[in-house]
Amino acid sequence: MAACVRLELLPGHYAVSRLDGAEPIPAWADGAGFVSISRSANELSIVCLQARVPGGVKSEGEWVCLQLVGPFAFSETGIVLSVVRPLSEAGLGIFVVSTYDGDFLMLKAADLDRGRRLLTEAGHRLG
Repeated sequence: MAACVRLELLPGHYAVSRLDGAEPIPAWADGAGFVSISRSANELSIVCLQARVPGGVKSEGEWVCLQLVGPFAFSETGIVLSVVRPLSEAGLGIFVVSTYDGDFLMLKAADLDRGRRLLTEAGHRLG
């Protein structure tokens, strides 16, 4: 197993939203909390606090965000896998976003207690 990873639960509930790939980045996307904006030819995906997403936007909410506290060197291997594996093997849906210095794991709010238990049993620390 990879080294013990420390995870911090960020406050609030998050949403993963999808807009058309040609749309400009909307003003509501940026602000407090964790934000990730990714664009491909077909879609613009936005992860942000759920409360900021306006009605009518294709979105899935009720996610919580766990930060894998880094930074981690690009040469370190197995960090994300060590966190994802116990959750995936237990059948929990996840969404992972990576940044330059670290990783963020999105987990459905209803699965948080079970996820905490699984991660702790796998040797990780949740703050």
